[in-house]
Parts: sequence; C-alpha cells; structure tokens
Amino acid sequence: MPVAHQVLTHAADPAVRDRPAQRTPARSRTYAARAADVRAGATHLAATGTRRGDLVAVSLADPLDLLTAVLAADHLGATPLVCDPAWPRAHRAEVLRTLAPRTFVEVPLPRGTGAVRDPAPGLAPQGGASPGTGHVPAPDDLAWAGFSSGSTGRPRAVVRTRASWAGSFDDVTRLLRLRPADTVLVPGPLASSLYCFAAVHTLAVGACAYLTRTPAATTSALATSDVVHLVPQVLDDVLDALAAGAPSRLRHAVVGGASLAPTARSRAAALGVDVLAYYGAVELSFVAYDPDGSGLRAFPGVELAVRPLPRASVGEVWVRSPWVSRGYLARATGPLRRDGAWSTVGDLADPLPDPSTTPHPGEPPAGGLVLRGRGDGAILTGGATVVPEDVEVVLRAVPGVRDVVVLGTAHRRLGAVVSAVVECDDRAGLRAHLERVARTALAPAQRPRRWYGTRALPRTPSGKPARGAVSEALGATDLARSGLEPLR
Repeated sequence: MPVAHQVLTHAADPAVRDRPAQRTPARSRTYAARAADVRAGATHLAATGTRRGDLVAVSLADPLDLLTAVLAADHLGATPLVCDPAWPRAHRAEVLRTLAPRTFVEVPLPRGTGAVRDPAPGLAPQGGASPGTGHVPAPDDLAWAGFSSGSTGRPRAVVRTRASWAGSFDDVTRLLRLRPADTVLVPGPLASSLYCFAAVHTLAVGACAYLTRTPAATTSALATSDVVHLVPQVLDDVLDALAAGAPSRLRHAVVGGASLAPTARSRAAALGVDVLAYYGAVELSFVAYDPDGSGLRAFPGVELAVRPLPRASVGEVWVRSPWVSRGYLARATGPLRRDGAWSTVGDLADPLPDPSTTPHPGEPPAGGLVLRGRGDGAILTGGATVVPEDVEVVLRAVPGVRDVVVLGTAHRRLGAVVSAVVECDDRAGLRAHLERVARTALAPAQRPRRWYGTRALPRTPSGKPARGAVSEALGATDLARSGLEPLR
C-alpha cells in the first residue's frame, strides 16, 4: 500500500517534481524533496541491516517524518508497521515484544539532499519512469501493517498486500474526481488506517496531502483544501467552522469510521460540500459506499452478502473482495473470519433486499446495505437483542448531545441492561429530555435504564468513541475519577 514507487515517478516528472507532495502547518516537502528523503531513509535503514521482507515498526509523532520512514521501508521491500506514538511506553514495549520487528524507528530518518543514490547494494532496478534503484513493487508484497481494535479490545496488527489497498486507488480517485492539482486535507493521526490511506492515496495521484493534528489547524487548512477525509465527529467540527464563516475552497468530504447523522449530508450540501460516505474495516478495506444519500452499495470489485443469524432479524455482513487484508501478524486472533473466498468481521445489517424489486421513494436502491452495528457489541437484555447503533442514532439527534455510546452493563435478573454514556456540556434537564425521546422513538427493550454523562468520550486514533475504554470506565469503582457521572 505505501507508494514509494509512485513518489519517485512523480519526482522524475518535470511538471510535478517541484509541486508540494505533503505539508503541515509548520513545513512542506515537494515531490523532488520527498523522493530524496525516501532514498536517504532507505539508505539509512539498509545500513542498519534492514532487508527485503523485514518488519519495520515506525513510531514518530511528526507525520512527515513518519511517512518518510514508511516510504523508505517500502522502497527497500520491507513491511512498514505504523504504530501510535501516543501509546504509553509499557504498552508499546509489549506490542513490539509480541510482533518482534526487525527494525524500530522512533527517531526521524535522515532527510535527503536531492542526490540520487542507491539505497542498498544488490537490489533490483526499479522499473518504469522512476530513477534510482530499489525493490520492484509487486501486488503480493506485504506493503503495510497497522493496528486495529475497532472501537473495542486490544489493538491487533493487520497486514495488507500492496494490491489489497493500492488496487482501489483508481476507484477512489474516480469517485472523488481527484486531480493532481488538488490539496487533500488529512486531519487525523496516521496510525489510523483511514487517515493513512488518505495520505498515501494522495501521493499516488500526485496531489498534495495537508496533514493537521489540531482543530485550529484543520480550520485554517480549509482555505487551501479541496477534499477532506474524516470521521463524522470531525465533519461536524468542519461544518461548524464553515457555518461560522471560515474561508474554504472545500468541495468534497469523504466520511468513514462510523454512521453518518441523517442531517449531516444536507447541512454539508448547504455549505457547498459534497459528501461521500463509506463503510469498511481495517481488515476488509472498502466494503460499501454512499455518494448521494440513497444508501450504501457495494464498493467496486466487492460482492456483498448478509447471512442470516439464528433467532435474529438482522444478519452478518460477508464480503468477497480483492481488497481484504492478509490477516493479523503474530497469529493474533480477531474479528476477521473467512469462509472460502468470503470474509467477515461480524458487522450486522438488515437482510439485503431482493434486487428484482423496485424500492419505494426514499429507500436505498435494490441491493443497498443497512448497517446495524458490530455483532460482538449487541446487548442481550431479558431475552431481547439490542443493537447499540440503533439506540445511538436516536439519542445523538437530541439537542445538547455531542455524541453518545450505548452498551450493556451487567444486571442480576436481566443479564444486561442498556446503558447510555452521553458526551455533553450542559446536563441540566438533559436526562429527562433523553428519556422522553427514548419513550417516543425506541422499543421498550432499547430504552436505556442507566444514564451517564461526560465532557469527553475516550476515542480511538481515528476519532471514533473507544467502546472498550467506556466500558472499562463504567466498571470502575470511582466513576468520577473516570470522567463519568450519573445523569440526573
């Protein structure tokens, strides 16, 4: 998936070499400088003993330094493993002990000077228009590895072939109508596969990736950005900034990571921004997309099936796709399961409609996918199965609620009860309003029995609520110390 070959090719093109490849609020690098960085970094890694096929763990806070190391490893034919630099040192040590990478990069690699040098003796020439020597890119290369815990559980390292992600680049470029002259805003950590994909896809196109890490920097970047990749919460922040008059040339928002609020698309359209929403997983890559609000349809190259589950109205989403990952490193187990050519991570959805039928006005097209959340997050309460996302979408629309996580907490008689953790500022009267909405819009089994408030939900690197951390906080003896308090 990393794109060292494309970067070197762009740098050899006189029309592209002096254009910015990546920038942050503090600095930028042209394609020519980027190519020099890749060569210098590859030379340094080779000098440390890194070879083709080795696992190279990268943990760097600066996104330009991180991408230099990722691309340098790719140029050598090694597999870059993108770590989260925010991990506590003890956690990082345990992860690295388990995965045993050949090389660990926690100090920025040397920058290039523009001179063309071989990164290591004995490597095959790099083909095409790309100058210099290096690993010849192949579809089956293990070209990227990153971590996924979804929104629950311990991070697992997922490894991908080059083809499993880079093969989708042309389809994403077409859907976004992305041009080499565009600037793509990437407002999140590259430890998230969502944001890492956005950055390297931009490089493959020959456009400029603008990497930001704070809300203020993201707002400032809107003035010079054409496309943005983000999660729903960050989309809300961007739309708030646009509504407040922030200068912008933004035309397209690519939204993944969680369900999109029903009003988000119309709000974005009123501000001149088209929205492309998609559903996927680190293990599966792109599964389905919705370009216009008519419903999720299979991403190009993907076949969808919703297999029925015993005693349930929803089914499990399975895909047959060229974009599926190779699996987990170190023989880790996780939600990814296979059945021949088909794969799943346990996400739930309504049964697919009969493609021979004509949908009613306002319904998704025949074959459309209606997601109902992750199977391992379903709540069994008093014999009824509650899908948290069904409850969250109702509560999230209540004024004063910034976000909400619904999960099950233990109950002696019912097994579990539905509990809601609400991210909000002003809590006065909020619970009463939420309960009125729940009584009106939710079935009895879906209505939360326990309500908690917090000023900030814990989040994964991609910006999604971290359900595992929320569940752990609810189990703490001292709720206030975990940042939670009962809503009254």
